[in-house]
Amino acid sequence: MADLREPHTIRPLPELSDGTVLLRTWDPTSDVDAEAWLRGLTDPEFLRWNTLLTAVENLAAARDTLLAREEDRRQGGSASFCIADADSGAVLGHMGVNDINPVMRNARVGYWVLPEARGRGAARRALTLATRWAFAELPLHRLELGHALGNGASCRVADRCGFPYEGTLRGAMFEAGRKDAFRDVHLHARLATDPEPADP
Repeated sequence: MADLREPHTIRPLPELSDGTVLLRTWDPTSDVDAEAWLRGLTDPEFLRWNTLLTAVENLAAARDTLLAREEDRRQGGSASFCIADADSGAVLGHMGVNDINPVMRNARVGYWVLPEARGRGAARRALTLATRWAFAELPLHRLELGHALGNGASCRVADRCGFPYEGTLRGAMFEAGRKDAFRDVHLHARLATDPEPADP
């Protein structure tokens, strides 16, 4: 497989689907995508568990961050997938493979879903698809998943997708809405050599 960080390599992301959800590239030029991205990053439940380094407060900022993610993908640093309904195409959320390190063959995964998509298994399905792709195509050896202590929904998704809990990272992320206080993080991880979950 080609090194994602090979100079001048542009590697478009594939579409991945299990028949229920579809992972595709975010389109910064699309009003639908930009509006969904903005809704996701300003959703109170998202902000309860995440603190953005730079707030995304309008459509222009949403497009800028989507463009920055596309540039990072071109440089081999990350892969940002839009989670969509496989039948209707409606945007459901985001699935990211981030901080890709081709030397150590590891990366970090993260996801969020819009309010109307919660409780439907979209995050679980998206993580399963992205994990298989990252191990087979990048190819990575280890994927890490971290979430704020207390985020039971993310913990359940990690467990269902074969990312066992490995420990607690003390003071490893910002408190909600603050950059002067920290909170603990649950660390989960999965190796390419781990067995597939029986029922992801």
